[in-house]
Amino acid sequence: MVLPCIESTLVRLYDREGATHVHDHPQVLFGVEGTLHVEVQGHSAWVDASCGLVVPAGATHAYCAARTARVLVLDDLTGATTERLRRFALPKQWRNSGIQVDTLVDTLLDASTVRARRRIDLDALAERIDADLARSWTVADLAAACCLSPQRLRARFAESLGQSPLAFVRERRLNRAEQLLRRGVALDTVAIEVGYGSSSALSAALRRVRNSGARELRQKRAFL
Repeated sequence: MVLPCIESTLVRLYDREGATHVHDHPQVLFGVEGTLHVEVQGHSAWVDASCGLVVPAGATHAYCAARTARVLVLDDLTGATTERLRRFALPKQWRNSGIQVDTLVDTLLDASTVRARRRIDLDALAERIDADLARSWTVADLAAACCLSPQRLRARFAESLGQSPLAFVRERRLNRAEQLLRRGVALDTVAIEVGYGSSSALSAALRRVRNSGARELRQKRAFL
């Protein structure tokens, strides 16, 4: 995003340590890098490099970012377009010439509203995967569980977690494998239970992704 006429001090960094607060003035947020998740008066929203968010004056809002996000925050912009909660697409002219603060409120009148997307309940998805780790999960299976198309699911995972849906499944499998191996369960048995075709495939995945092996995990068990 091009940001002429914008002071660098207006770009703020957000991370996983979110907060909740309220202002007596409206704010307009633009994602510069990463994604900031926001909840305003019980309504879930987000901002990234493709859209902005109007937070009305007096609206209690909470925020956090799965990874560090850089967000342009503009305060005290009064006008009809800042009186209600709204997510909007970044106007085309801003992509080319940057955000002009002096005409921002008027420009918002022409910005198209971005409708809320279906939220992915990662806890529910993880629970579903954990209940059937031996299953040969596909992106289509995961997308159906989230009521999304495979393409949208991939995009949402990349945006919010920085990983693919199948990498998320692998993470769940390896978490469970490590737990079982620490309990002393045989490697062959663990491989079958968590969805790997062989003990060698599981060992290779542990080495590649977690930099550990079955022997090290069993040794850790001995010291527990």
